[in-house]
Amino acid sequence: MIDRKFDSPSYLLQTFVPLPARDANLAIRALNIELARIPDMVSNAIVGAQRIKFWRDNLSSTFNSTHSKEPVAILLHHALSSLQRRHPRHNEHVMKIWLLKVVKAREQYMDNRPYTSLDALENYAENTYSTLMYLTLAALPLHSMAADHVASHIGKATGITAVLRGLPLLAFPPAPNHHSNNAASSGAVGGMAGGRQGTVMLPLDIMAECGVKEEEVLRKGAQAPGLKDAIFKIATRANDHLIMARELLKNLRQGKDAGHEYEYENEAGHRYTESRSRESSTPADELERGFGVLMPALSTRLWLERLERYDFDVFRPELRRREWTLPWKAYWAYSQRSL
Repeated sequence: MIDRKFDSPSYLLQTFVPLPARDANLAIRALNIELARIPDMVSNAIVGAQRIKFWRDNLSSTFNSTHSKEPVAILLHHALSSLQRRHPRHNEHVMKIWLLKVVKAREQYMDNRPYTSLDALENYAENTYSTLMYLTLAALPLHSMAADHVASHIGKATGITAVLRGLPLLAFPPAPNHHSNNAASSGAVGGMAGGRQGTVMLPLDIMAECGVKEEEVLRKGAQAPGLKDAIFKIATRANDHLIMARELLKNLRQGKDAGHEYEYENEAGHRYTESRSRESSTPADELERGFGVLMPALSTRLWLERLERYDFDVFRPELRRREWTLPWKAYWAYSQRSL
C-alpha cells in the first residue's frame, strides 16, 4: 500500500484515527504522497503540470460523484459517500476547498524551488500538513476551533520537519521513482544521481543568516559551513509549534483560555459562529473526539529529538531509518492522551 511504503509513520498512526474517518484519512494521505512524488516521476515541468491537472480534475469529479478508476479517487469517493450517509446535512464543499489548497501548495513548489523565508515554509506547512489534518477532522465530522487550532500547530511542525527530513534526498537524489520517507540512504555525493541535479530547499533567509551556500551543501553535504546552524534554527521553529500545541491542549482541557488567538479563524472552513452541537460540547470534549487525528505530533517529536541527538546533522543515515519504538510509544501516548 502506498502509505505504508512512502509514509510509514502516518500508516502506523492511522490506527488511532477514529474509525469513521479512517478511510478518508488514508485517501487524503495517499493523495498527499502522490502529489509529493510528482517531481520524482516526471521528466519536465510540462508533464508535471499535466499530472497536477489530472489530480485537480480527479478531485472535482470525485466531489461531483463521477470519480475515475484511480484507486485514491475511489477510496476518497467511498469515504465521502460514507460521511454523507452518516451525516446527510454535512457540507462537503469546505473539504473540496481544502483538498484543492493542498494541490495548489504542492504545485507552487513542484520545481523544488527554495522557500524565500522561514515564514514562507511555515505557510507551506499550514497549506499542506495542517490542512490534511483539518480534512481528517472534517471527515469525523468535527468542526471545532479548538481541534483546528491544535492541528494547525502540529501540521506546521510536521511540514517543517518533512522539509528537513527530505533535504538529503533532494540534495543527493537517488535513482528516479524511488522517493520514500523510509529511505535509509542518500544518493551519490556531488548533487547528481540518475541524471538529476540536486537542490537545497531550505529557507533563503535562514541560509543567508547562517552563511549557507547551496553549492557547498551539494559538494560537502553535512560539512557545509553553517548548515548545522541553519538546521538548528529551522528545527527550533518546528519544536516551538509542538510546544505551543501541547500548551494549547493543556489549557483547553482545563477550561482555560487558549493563550493566543487562532490566526485562521473566519477563513474558509474556519468559521465557528454556529453552536458546537445539540449536546453543548466543550473544547475539551472536542479535543477528546479528535485526539487520534493529532497523533502525528508524536512521530514529529521523536524525529526532532533524534536530530538533536545527532547534533543537527541531517545527513546522518540513522535519521532516515524507521523509528522502531513508534508503535509502543504511540500506544502509550494515546492511552495517556499526551503528545
